[in-house]
Parts: sequence; C-alpha cells; structure tokens
Amino acid sequence: MVRYQPQNSLKSPRFSGIKTFMRLPHVQTTEDVDFVIVGLPFDSCASYRPGSRFGPSSIREMSCLAAKPYNPELEVGIFDYCSGVDFGDLGSVPGYIEESFDLITEGMIPFFQKGIVPVAMGGDHSVTLPELRACAKINGPVALIHFDAHYDTIPEYFGKPYSHGTPFYHAAKEGLVDPSHSIQVGIRENLYSDEDLNNSRNLGYEVLKAVQCHQMTSDEIVAQIKSRVGNHKAFLTFDIDFLDPASAPGTGTPVLGGLNTAKTLEIIRGLADLNIIGYDLVEVAPQYDPSGITAITGAGLLCEFLGHLAHKKKNNIVYQR
Repeated sequence: MVRYQPQNSLKSPRFSGIKTFMRLPHVQTTEDVDFVIVGLPFDSCASYRPGSRFGPSSIREMSCLAAKPYNPELEVGIFDYCSGVDFGDLGSVPGYIEESFDLITEGMIPFFQKGIVPVAMGGDHSVTLPELRACAKINGPVALIHFDAHYDTIPEYFGKPYSHGTPFYHAAKEGLVDPSHSIQVGIRENLYSDEDLNNSRNLGYEVLKAVQCHQMTSDEIVAQIKSRVGNHKAFLTFDIDFLDPASAPGTGTPVLGGLNTAKTLEIIRGLADLNIIGYDLVEVAPQYDPSGITAITGAGLLCEFLGHLAHKKKNNIVYQR
C-alpha cells in the first residue's frame, strides 16, 4: 500500500516547490488514501464581493506556514494514521451555475463511493449544494453541521434558485440533508424581513445564533451540536465569515460580532469523534486581506479537520459506512 504524506519541511524549505495543500503530493487518485484535499474555485453565485475563486490557491500557499502534521491538542500525528493527497481542483464553467454544479457533483461522487473523506476548499458557499448532491447519492440524507454568519436558506435570489444564500434551502428541499439532525452555528446577519429569520426553522434546522454562542462555553456549544447530530453521518461546512472580521477580513460578506479563532478551534476539536464523512471551508477571498491571515486561518482549520480523521483512527472510533 502506498502511503501519501507531505514533504518534510525540515529537509526541504517551505517556500520551495509547487504549492499544494500542506505540501502533499498532487496525485489524482482514489486508491490508498483516507482523504483528499480538493479545490472548488467557483464564485459565480457571490451576491456582492466576488473573489473566492482564488480561495483554494491562497489557502494552499499559506498552508505551508499554517498546517503542520502533529496536532498537540488531539495528541495525534495526522500521517501516522492517515494517507492523503491534494487532488487538485474540480472543474467549473465560470458564469454557468448549473453546469458547474454538475461538474462538482460528478467529481465528488468517486470519493464518497470509495469511503474517502473529501476536504474541500471553496469557492463561494453555493458549492456545498453540489457536494451534498454527491454525498447524498451514495449515503442518503446526512446531518449538516453548518458554521456561518448567514442562514443561507432563502429560496431564491433575483427570482433565480441558486446563489450563495440559497444552498441549504435546496439541500433540505432535495432531501440531501436531514434537518432534524442538522444545526447552524454562529448566525448573526441582519435581515431584510422576519421571513428570512424563519426560513431555517421552517425547514427543520436547529439554529444556534452568535449571541447565544458568546454566552456559552465551548464545551456547551460542542454538547449542543453533538446532541443534535448524534451518531448520524454528517457533513461539516465552514464559511470563513463565521469568524469575526477581525480574525478573517478576507471574505465577501463579513459580519461583525463573530467568534474568535481560539474559541472556534476549541469547538472544532470537540467534534473530532463525530461521524463526519465530508468537510468544506468556503468564502475565503484573499484580495480583501493583503495580510493573508484569512487564508492562514482557513488552512489551519482544514488541518484541524484532518486531525479529526487521525483521532478516530488512533482511538479505533469506527462508524458503519
């Protein structure tokens, strides 16, 4: 069996070489891997500030600095237990939403068929809908763990079904997710009307707003997420604007009042033993953040997701696929 792992940065400088996530080999394979890193550079559904099409490339570049293989909090070395590659980017057709969604779905299906965990980098948040279409085709409806400043459950935008504000409306209506075991965390957007406030609840999602999160400990937030999700197969989607703009300014729709990175890391680490079969991180738009801290944060969070996989293997946490 081939075991894929990053280059050793103590022997090869981090500023050298072609930029892949975490300096993993760029191999388009579904053999001998536990996870794949995959880019979804599509932002034609952005409603205001585009640019998240450049998210995957910026995260890859900053991952050389932000993503290291040993997680001291989970006490696990990712590549002591896991094999993974940077698969590269899936295709899209700029400006053509349905066609791009079809390409993303087709590209993601083989990972779920093989039981490989995809760890995807958006792109705007619309890309999660075709990911979930692929996931549900193989696994049926899954629990959704959704970190975001926005509900993303409006039914349409300018009379059209798809934008980055609509994916979880369509995911529920298409039966891709099980809202009764799904939760949205960190919501704090101002709204156009009270109708927007009720969309998620009417669809069956549980909502844990940012104002509640600020009053809760990390352990309490983790406990509420776990209570909702249980042992169900889950997909975790993380919009970088979940974080306060002070921590992640490089995004299209920043909203004040978000969580900081320290508390966020505690929450993410607390979910390490859940049955999460797919991850994505979306809405990193590097041109709005010349410092690069948003991409650094995104890379660090993706590395935490990989820590989940190694933690489960180390501790023999096995769920029925």
